Amino acid sequence: PMGSERTEIRKRQMATTPETPGAAPAQLSTGNRGSNACCFCWCCCCSCSCLTVRNQEEERARRTSHELQAEGIPNCEESPAPTLEEVNAWAQSFDKLMLTPAGRNAFREFLRTEFSEENMLFWMACEELKQESNKSVIEEKARLIYEDYISILSPKEVSLDSRVREVINRNMLEPSQHTFDDAQLQIYTLMHRDSYPRFMNSAIYKDLLQSLSEKSIEA
Repeated sequence: PMGSERTEIRKRQMATTPETPGAAPAQLSTGNRGSNACCFCWCCCCSCSCLTVRNQEEERARRTSHELQAEGIPNCEESPAPTLEEVNAWAQSFDKLMLTPAGRNAFREFLRTEFSEENMLFWMACEELKQESNKSVIEEKARLIYEDYISILSPKEVSLDSRVREVINRNMLEPSQHTFDDAQLQIYTLMHRDSYPRFMNSAIYKDLLQSLSEKSIEA
């Protein structure tokens, strides 16, 4: 009886043993193929899957970072509705337009239609920087302004000549409230000479002027 039990146990072991080793290599091989196909094989499947996903994630992270930074800039400045006298004054000079929040809001709305709103955003960011006195805050805001409006990699890069860019690069070694003064003046001049005349002839300005004129007559 003992001999027959041993024989029976040996038969069971021989029947089950081949299946286990055979299954393990197959699973291991399948796992390796899945891994190599994506991460370790420099073939077309890698470039269109693993690397593409990684690049998309990095681009999404950069875009999210810029969106979070932009949250600090309001869609428009808080201001009372402009009066007819104020709107008429905007036509007298660009300085008078830029002097009031209502004027800047109207002009910024126009710049948005010309896809050049970044000029006003940059000018406003520089004005905000001038109000800071804390050194660490100044350095952080200067870095964000550089990344958003000066860097050639930014979609919101403003148009500056090489001389001004060199000045900014030197100033960024020790950022201050006046790091972007030359650049701000150049963008202000650009808006004055290029965009302001078109704004005065735009539907945005004319409609606003007509609306206020009609209200004034009714009153």
